[in-house]
Amino acid sequence: MPSNDPAGLIRPAWQAPAAVGALMTTRSGGVSAGSYASLNVGVAVGDDPACVAENRRRVAAWAGVPLVYLRQVHGEHVVRLVPGGQADEPIEADASWTDTPGLACAIQVADCMPVLFAAGNGAAVGAAHAGWRGLAAGVLERTLEAVCAAAGCAPAELHAWMGPCIGPEAFEVGADVLEAFAALGVPEAFVPRPRADGSPAWRANLPLLARTRLQRAGVRQVSGGEACTVGDASRFFSFRRERVTGRMVAAVWRR
Repeated sequence: MPSNDPAGLIRPAWQAPAAVGALMTTRSGGVSAGSYASLNVGVAVGDDPACVAENRRRVAAWAGVPLVYLRQVHGEHVVRLVPGGQADEPIEADASWTDTPGLACAIQVADCMPVLFAAGNGAAVGAAHAGWRGLAAGVLERTLEAVCAAAGCAPAELHAWMGPCIGPEAFEVGADVLEAFAALGVPEAFVPRPRADGSPAWRANLPLLARTRLQRAGVRQVSGGEACTVGDASRFFSFRRERVTGRMVAAVWRR
């Protein structure tokens, strides 16, 4: 762990090449107060803009490279990041990739799953925002396809890391989510648990759904996905738990 890492910062435990850097923040190490305490990087959640700017500055310092944030909309659109190619306003997309060293693909989350990608040869990296809608729409497949094409590698040579997200004991969903993943054929990812009023509901296993889609796309090296954001208020922001809250960020870059 680099000596400047603050307490709580996550460095993915994956086997990506040394030419690739990655991190994910928790809620510790920033300057925001109240519901956003303390390392909120979200600009559209009601926090003091000056605090958000300082928090983002700190994350960039820990990474050692600038982070390129997106305006995430729970879709499948993937964009390429290039030097000088970012507009004043964030690009509307839910995933990014780059083959340019020193430019970080960044994904904001507060229950959805961030998934980081690194080509085995280190020639390209990517990051995706995988809530259930984006996951069902194919955002992970679109991202790994872009990274593989840029790096000239097969999915089996790719490394993928799944960050903390809402866990299977906390992720209550309705029939719409169940139906969205019916074709995937993973019934064990949904545990029936009716609501108090008797209406149907299920507990969904987002990490299992993501891992299954990655593996079926040919990715063999998948890690992470163990921590639940809802169940650990001391470490993670959670929209499901708090509604008014901050955002964490997961980022990956070529050194």
